[in-house]
Amino acid sequence: MDFDFLTQLPKSDLDDRTFKDLVDECLLRIPRYCPEWTHYNPSDPGVTLIELFAWLTDQMLLRFNQVPRRNYVAFLEMLGVRLQPPAPAHTVLSFYLTRPQDAQRSIPSIPIGAEVATERTETDPAIIFSTNQELRLGYPLIRYFLTEEAARDQPQQVRDRLANQWSRDGAGRWTGRQQTVFQTMPQAGDCFYLVFDAIEPLDGNVLVLTIEGEPAGSTGINPNRPPRQWEAWDGLQWQPVLLKEADDGTKGFSFDDVERRGLAGLSEAEVILHMPLTWVATTFAGYYGRWLRCRCQQLQNERFSRSPQLTTLFAQTIGGRTRASECTRILNELVGESDGTPGQTFYLQSQSILERQPGEYLQVTPPGEPPQQWQEVENFADSGPSDRHYTLDARTGRIQFGPLIREPKHLQEEVQLRRQVQWQGTSVSQANLERVETLERQYGAVPGRGALLHMISYRTGGGDRGNVPKYSLQTLKTALPYVKQVTNHEPARDGANEENLEEAVLRVPRLLRTRNRAVTPEDYETLTLQASRAVGRAYCPRQQPGNLPGVVTVYVVPRVSIPDWEQGIPPEGFNLSAPLRDEVERFLGDRCLLGTQVRLLEPAYVGVSVQAVLGVEPDYQLGTAREGLRQQLTQALYQLLNPLTGGRQGNGWGMGVPLYQSDLVRLFQNTSGVKYLDAIQLYELRQENDWQRQSVTNGVIDPGANGVICSWADVDRRIWAERIVEPGQPGIIPEQTAVIRASTGEQRQSAHRIQILGGEAELL
Repeated sequence: MDFDFLTQLPKSDLDDRTFKDLVDECLLRIPRYCPEWTHYNPSDPGVTLIELFAWLTDQMLLRFNQVPRRNYVAFLEMLGVRLQPPAPAHTVLSFYLTRPQDAQRSIPSIPIGAEVATERTETDPAIIFSTNQELRLGYPLIRYFLTEEAARDQPQQVRDRLANQWSRDGAGRWTGRQQTVFQTMPQAGDCFYLVFDAIEPLDGNVLVLTIEGEPAGSTGINPNRPPRQWEAWDGLQWQPVLLKEADDGTKGFSFDDVERRGLAGLSEAEVILHMPLTWVATTFAGYYGRWLRCRCQQLQNERFSRSPQLTTLFAQTIGGRTRASECTRILNELVGESDGTPGQTFYLQSQSILERQPGEYLQVTPPGEPPQQWQEVENFADSGPSDRHYTLDARTGRIQFGPLIREPKHLQEEVQLRRQVQWQGTSVSQANLERVETLERQYGAVPGRGALLHMISYRTGGGDRGNVPKYSLQTLKTALPYVKQVTNHEPARDGANEENLEEAVLRVPRLLRTRNRAVTPEDYETLTLQASRAVGRAYCPRQQPGNLPGVVTVYVVPRVSIPDWEQGIPPEGFNLSAPLRDEVERFLGDRCLLGTQVRLLEPAYVGVSVQAVLGVEPDYQLGTAREGLRQQLTQALYQLLNPLTGGRQGNGWGMGVPLYQSDLVRLFQNTSGVKYLDAIQLYELRQENDWQRQSVTNGVIDPGANGVICSWADVDRRIWAERIVEPGQPGIIPEQTAVIRASTGEQRQSAHRIQILGGEAELL
């Protein structure tokens, strides 16, 4: 019996041979088992017997394919289990205007759903990203210019530099006599603040700050790497807003090689700053507005010998930044016309429907009546006959309305009444029989006959194909006035393909134990994985860090697609992005206990660097074979040390699980072509203020209770062969020796360094 209102999952046959395949297979075996049988045409009685037994076997396979896997899938359907849809990739798009925003002319905002795509090639179609929210561009007005000797998270003792000393014209330009921004002898931590007007919408705006000052006023620094940091307050912390050093035209207020010269020998230059997506207005030390600061640093004994002198400050908006997802937005799609029957289904024109947002719903327009907004539900278990509910399968785009079901208690009552008539001879009135026979329940309302169905809006897309690199989204698909350029300064992340049946089979047992409620640590891990396909692994410690009452900490490892194992994973690949954090927190917030706060963190990733010296079999001593073996070993190391698919069981490294040197020895020894392992050395990389590389002497790398073993490579890593020299020289590498180096982390440390020896082993 088929139930149209249940979820439809893909089914696979245990044996997919057909009747024709069985007959052909038997005919092919005749020459081997019965060589004297030479004439086996369709009219031969023997062929008739073959066809008979093939038909019987086909009937057996038909029943065989229904158990046990198909029964298991049928049980999943009856439980309402759905395959998780694909997750879209997320990134931040930067739009740049043809001219700066000014007070006299207002630039239209970037609307929600604006599309930007990659370049289309002959083999690859364009990948489209759409903005998730409206980007409003404002006019930045500097209200206060403050200085402080020691930078704090919350400024307290500040000095106003504008009061009675500088004046502002109608365009918002502040000018006056020279002002020092740091102490006379600048120290690390000195800073100055620019407080902007809070009325203007400046969230995510790209500002250009025009600064005029004394040339070479900051002697003693390297203009290409000045000891200063531009930061903005986002409501929680100070975020860096200088994208790259080239955006600072002042060269750290040194005005080195600046061509624009003003009066009295002063120089003018611009600093391009990309403000946080959430740049909130805050009150510090009695001053209210949006806070921007420049903090003095000390880099390798380099610092300002004296404070820079500024005479002019002026800010303008030249663009803005906003989040975008890999999707295409469909508006006002005609789904179909209702025939008034319960349980009817319709299909959207697209598949892989993303999670619905406000304003994305089904509209039903009955004949002669105003349009109605219907509500999407997960199932019809709690839907009444008058509830305007429907379900939407995000994977297939299937829209389902409520079915008409005869209740089990009504069926039981009918059986009991008929039993009285047949067995006991008790008379039952015809009215009672009619009452029982017509007791049916409608789960959810049904659109009337002739009603038109429109999907007001929905988004389709998702998958790991959306994980595009930086600077690849530069084609505007939506006409936007005053926009000359768009790009993504960071790679797109969190894109994941839809769930397959094998993954669902493994997920359901844990899901049934949680019952969609987060109570135990296992519940939090299961529901975190269910929250999004972009989540690769989740850890909820049994001993919560900090022992904060009512706070549950969950460590999340994002799912990362690796197109080429030899290239490894970029260092920023496992960062927990803000969209993924918000999605998981929102999902868990609806399922955890009242008064419980969920805190999502990144594990402490501990990088692994490997140096090995090994000998190879004679067949692998040639250049091509040796290079292939080096690539094979490099890929094997990256796969073993991957936190998602590595580990001893191939399901990822668990939190706190150490790496032993014997794990790597087993990997090398089990590789075809490796004759012996002469030496192996491990290094661990930990991040404090910067990545620190340390040699391992005890043969084990312990990541700690909240750490995870990981190995990644920088996108700009280099692989090269060692210099070949004549053999026999003392201390020289043999001729058939080659070295592979792969940098990892932000300091381009050596990730996996393998020396392959063609003859006797000789250490580097």
